[in-house]
Amino acid sequence: MGNETEVRDVRGPFNLSVVIPVYNEEGLLATAVTDLLANLAEIAIVSEVIITENGSKDRTLEIARDLAAKHRNVRVLHSDEPNYGKALRRGIEEAAGAIVICEEIDICDADFHRRALDLLTTRKAQMVVGSKRHPAARDARPALRRFATWVMNKLLRIATGFRGTDTHGLKAFDRAALLPVVRSCIVEKDLFASELVIRAERTGIDVVEVPIRIVEKRPPSINLFKRVPNVLRNLWRLFLIIRLGRKA
Repeated sequence: MGNETEVRDVRGPFNLSVVIPVYNEEGLLATAVTDLLANLAEIAIVSEVIITENGSKDRTLEIARDLAAKHRNVRVLHSDEPNYGKALRRGIEEAAGAIVICEEIDICDADFHRRALDLLTTRKAQMVVGSKRHPAARDARPALRRFATWVMNKLLRIATGFRGTDTHGLKAFDRAALLPVVRSCIVEKDLFASELVIRAERTGIDVVEVPIRIVEKRPPSINLFKRVPNVLRNLWRLFLIIRLGRKA
């Protein structure tokens, strides 16, 4: 797979896969994954954690591989390219669990895991989105990041007709139901997660939003303003493809 490598230690079967894209997270990774594993151990479901590292310049990959060596249910995927969407897509495609949770290393919300699993296992939803913009959500991030989320949601509504309140961040879903949607997505980087939720909604997948509580544990690993050009380009592509029905 070119310059991509994978460290695999699968002794499943697993019923749940938690996929976490990471980039330059040496300061947070070990503690966050250790706490996540402890929380998952309290849930009556066999689970794996997939750390999908992409293009880190610090010790993130080394730390991830150390975690995989210590824990039989931790896997590491590696790519040289810093690309959140590509890393997330690969983690979903290679997940062993029937249910997939897409996590963020600075969130790892055990309460969301339990609520999402309850909705999915009782078939009240096929996809659960943890919304920072839900009326009952508690978003304690800095004002600029909250404003950026609001702007992005407005742009997605205009460009694609999205009807929900949030697309980027925590989500959980039935892997078999969502895999065709994952494979139909055409953008990468920041907007892959948004396109996944939007296409799921438009395809008729039963999507349920739940409020989450979020605080900022560290500044964004990629500067917010550096993301803007790529986000705008991919918004335009989604507008052309989803709204106007043009080819990618």
